[in-house]
Amino acid sequence: MEAIHVIKTPLVTEKSTFSSNEHNRYAFLVASEATKTEIKKAIESLYSVRVVGVSTNNRRSRDRRLRYGYVPGKVTKRAIVRIHPDDRIELF
Repeated sequence: MEAIHVIKTPLVTEKSTFSSNEHNRYAFLVASEATKTEIKKAIESLYSVRVVGVSTNNRRSRDRRLRYGYVPGKVTKRAIVRIHPDDRIELF
């Protein structure tokens, strides 16, 4: 899988911004079928940084009720990437 298909978008929230400044960890939305090694290679090739570790979690949004019943929520995969202390990712 190509790097641009693995990484969908960076997550920019208050929590992820604090984590990137203090702990050098960045959050990304990734493809649901991507593995940790694919995510690591994609981040290293796209941003030219050294990745120390990758944590992933699958998140499911809540079920929604419509006229015809309940609709299950979408499942998204989030990756939190820890990079080398000397490296930085400029998102803006």
